[in-house]
Order: sequence, then structure tokens, then C-alpha cells
Amino acid sequence: MPAIQVGRICIKTKGRDAGEKVVITKVIDENFVMVRSQSRKGKPERRCAVKHLEPTETTVS
Repeated sequence: MPAIQVGRICIKTKGRDAGEKVVITKVIDENFVMVRSQSRKGKPERRCAVKHLEPTETTVS
């Protein structure tokens, strides 16, 4: 089971959004993904470094 995949819920560990739960929406490459946060409703997705994410066991279909 890959840790970084579309639909995986992660917790951001760095930056102004540290501690927030985000969902991976697109894998760009081995270093970056696009994420969507619940607290940023109506806002576009953001690019995030994989090393700033801590994956959880939960996924979204």
C-alpha cells in the first residue's frame, strides 16, 4: 500500500497550515502533490511537498 496516493488523508507538518488535515488530489512527481484542505473551502488546490505531509491510515474514495 503506497503512503502517498490520491485520496489519502494526511496531516501537514510544516507551514502556516501545520496540523491541518488535507486530502491528496493529484500526485505531481515524487516530491510534490496537490492537496485540498477542508478549512480552505471554495479555494483552489495547493501544491505541497511530500516531506511536509504525514500520511494517515484513512483514504477517501
